[in-house]
Amino acid sequence: MGCIISTPLCEGGKRRWPKRIGEFAIFVPSFRIPKEVDLLQHLMNYHLLRAQLEHLASMKAKIVVMVSQVAPYSIKQRRRIPTQHGGSVFSNLLQALEDYLRVLLGLVKEGSELIDKVEFVWVNQEDDLQETAMPNVWYEVLSVLHLMAMLCLLEANFLLLARPSATGLHSLIIQEYRRTSIDILIKAAGYLDCALQHVLPKISPQMRRDLPIDLSEEVLGALCAQALAQGVDLQLWVAIDSPKATLAVKRRLACEMVKYWQQAYENIMKFSFNDGWGAKHQLFARWKLFESKAAAYYYHGMILEEGNTEKSHEMAVAAMQAAHQFFIKSKMENEAFNKMHPFSRNPPLWGSMKYLSVKLSKEISTKFHINQDVSDHESNILQIYQQCTCITRLCTSSQTR
Repeated sequence: MGCIISTPLCEGGKRRWPKRIGEFAIFVPSFRIPKEVDLLQHLMNYHLLRAQLEHLASMKAKIVVMVSQVAPYSIKQRRRIPTQHGGSVFSNLLQALEDYLRVLLGLVKEGSELIDKVEFVWVNQEDDLQETAMPNVWYEVLSVLHLMAMLCLLEANFLLLARPSATGLHSLIIQEYRRTSIDILIKAAGYLDCALQHVLPKISPQMRRDLPIDLSEEVLGALCAQALAQGVDLQLWVAIDSPKATLAVKRRLACEMVKYWQQAYENIMKFSFNDGWGAKHQLFARWKLFESKAAAYYYHGMILEEGNTEKSHEMAVAAMQAAHQFFIKSKMENEAFNKMHPFSRNPPLWGSMKYLSVKLSKEISTKFHINQDVSDHESNILQIYQQCTCITRLCTSSQTR
């Protein structure tokens, strides 16, 4: 994908690919890094107070330094959340980005002549080209919102990797981390939705064609759907642990996961990647789509089995076999994902998949003696996806600020 000013990966470049990224709970496929820009030089002659420019330049320089400190955590996952000045480096950087974004948008509102006077440069991750530079403030706004969303995904990943045995944390704290991660993932989706709905339309069609793949409408849409899907996955985990949650509630959540992962998969598959982060992103979406379908079929089968009729039992059998087949496919995709460079590995099974891996084997081997083809029942079972009401919890633009 072409860019206005781009440089390929070259010797001495700052973009370095790791051989391994270790364990992760939330996959962060696209973490872009800003480069320094001399705002004082570019904007000095545009009727702005020097104090305003110095403040904006100082904020930008601070962000460049902070991102360089956080970037290693995006490609080599660790279980311990790094802290700085009393807070996590993620929350500190997120606050700095919000402050910078507020000032940046204020300057744009005061004079549209500033929109194309500064060339902003960012290092890409999924795009084949190392850097993209564009003389457009909305490109900077889009890049900042994208980075804010990726920071949310990183923070959720750290929270979910924490384990009582490894960190000494009490199990109740781990449960609180789980609930916090749901809110963080929804926040990430809100930033991405704001980028899609309110920032991309402000960039001309020609310039949008020159955006890196990392900031394309398709990748932003895939990441937004992924954040929502993984948030719903955590809600399903909470429901599984709750004795008050009915099978219908669990089935609805599983169906919502299918919807969001389907959106993520369709968006990311619009590109052709041979290897690297982009290809790994595609395998991740396919793996999780199969997992979510396994969960949806499983809970649908459990509800059908409560019908106590021959037909409902037949449908339950078909649903369970479909769930089992999707679960097997998900494991195959998971293996392919981990073998794709940069190499990765899964943490021990957690969440809804830990529960389903046990339950599916049990139901298939003891309750349902399946020896039939399920193709005749496929269309009936798929109707459940159309009956699900989906979560509409995208953050508004006021929440993303």
